[in-house]
Amino acid sequence: MVRAVRATQVEIESAVQALRNGELVAFPTETVYGLGANAQNPAAVVKIFEAKGRPPNHPVIVHLDSPRYLHRWVREVPEAATRLAESFWPGPLTMVMPRAASVHDVITGGQDTIAVRVPAHPMAQQLLTAFGGGIAAPSANRYGRLSPTRAEHVREELGEAARVILDGGECQIGLESTIVSFEDGGVRLLRPGSVTATQLREVVGELVSGADRLSPRVPGGTPTHYAPTTPMTIVPAGEIDAQADAASGGARRVAVLAQRLPLRAHKYVTWINAGRRPESYGRDLYANLRTLDKAGCQRILVQAVPDGERWQAIRDRLLRAATSVADSDDGTGSTAVLP
Repeated sequence: MVRAVRATQVEIESAVQALRNGELVAFPTETVYGLGANAQNPAAVVKIFEAKGRPPNHPVIVHLDSPRYLHRWVREVPEAATRLAESFWPGPLTMVMPRAASVHDVITGGQDTIAVRVPAHPMAQQLLTAFGGGIAAPSANRYGRLSPTRAEHVREELGEAARVILDGGECQIGLESTIVSFEDGGVRLLRPGSVTATQLREVVGELVSGADRLSPRVPGGTPTHYAPTTPMTIVPAGEIDAQADAASGGARRVAVLAQRLPLRAHKYVTWINAGRRPESYGRDLYANLRTLDKAGCQRILVQAVPDGERWQAIRDRLLRAATSVADSDDGTGSTAVLP
């Protein structure tokens, strides 16, 4: 278990003052680090989009310390949302609901819905409680790039954009929250995360998976996202050594993210064994990809992860991060020719 770190009173006061002054604050959640602004200050929220290079029609999540403040942000709370909040808040679940009249378009990307979450990380809770309001916060990284799971990732990528960076150590989950929306009395899973479809069904019964043309736009919903700067290819599990050999021909440097050690030495290959446990693989995924992205390689090869619900969120992030997917029947869900 990752140690839960709390901020000092001085750190919290500094962060709260920065938010009240219309500045940005980076803070940890159990999923990834967020880049936060006062959600009731549209000019401050615009700074998030400028710092990240985020498209203005891409909504952000409003973080609250408790569901008791939902009425300030949400026009109507579906009965299913109440049950989900009782089961999973505080925690890694984001719910998309009709927005209150006072919510600004910059928060919602111009939509009539708002995404809301109550995070469980103790430092996030400290900040939210002390601030006493909603904090709009997408992940604290450049738009479309790897999400940050450590404070140093935020510093490396955003520099001085955040007035305060609260260091809560490594994020315990390491993958962005599950996102659901509500329509016609039902619940739709829009982004997989550590709260699984099975867990959701245990609370609400029927569940529809995947967005349709009428679904609201949500964070991380674009086909390409969560990506390293180095081109990345997903390859079938049984071919990772052969693909590493082929890609490193001619002394080309190649990086590999696998679930085991290599079967033999590869002279020009940087290899990370991320293991076979989905919880630890997901927690370390972005940190591992950042390490490989800095290795000076021409390509990153990722061993395709197994089928199954416990790997669904990881598989989703890898597919969005990949430049291409090698022909495969092992659960990657897509095929393409390996360049």
